[in-house]
Amino acid sequence: MKILAVGMNYRKHVAELNNTVPLEPVLFIKPDSALAFAPASKGSANKPFFLPDFSNEIHYETELVIKICKLGKNIAAKFAHRYYEEVTVGLDLTARDIQQKLRKEGKPWEISKGFDASAQIGDFVNIKDLGDIQNIDIKLDINGKTVQNGCTADMIFAVDTVIEYASRFFTLKTGDLIYTGTPSGVGPLFKDDHLEASLNGKKLLDLRIK
Repeated sequence: MKILAVGMNYRKHVAELNNTVPLEPVLFIKPDSALAFAPASKGSANKPFFLPDFSNEIHYETELVIKICKLGKNIAAKFAHRYYEEVTVGLDLTARDIQQKLRKEGKPWEISKGFDASAQIGDFVNIKDLGDIQNIDIKLDINGKTVQNGCTADMIFAVDTVIEYASRFFTLKTGDLIYTGTPSGVGPLFKDDHLEASLNGKKLLDLRIK
């Protein structure tokens, strides 16, 4: 199982980080050790995320996550919908201070994205229960206050386009996850924060920060 992720897939998020709008999907990979589960169905029973000692600025990035349901390579966008049935909301946790330092130096920044438990995911739901994949509302509340509120309609590269692009380089296998990018509103996490994320108003992820 692998975790693919798309960076800079919403224009307002690109702007808030002072980046340039990409001309093609920006892909990176997280290792399987980054995967952590925070399903809303378990709530307070979930394992908390412990802020690491190697960063002073861990940011949350809330995203629609696609689970690949069958093997595929060189998938045309028009057929991409056949390769996923379930989705969830996830958190692409980012060591922003490390990422900015490494990018400034022109060095790879995988460690800022792929550290342990940096790929949080919630409960999976059938895409049929959510409707059009390009019209799904994504929301994150922290301590009861909404900090991110976006819609997949605003993606620069649609989900099926991302799958087409990614499958040119990587064989997609059953169980692979694709984080499809975050809308604007990202920011730092603090000890004792309580994160609740939803798709179309359905709470799917519940995570506490320690």
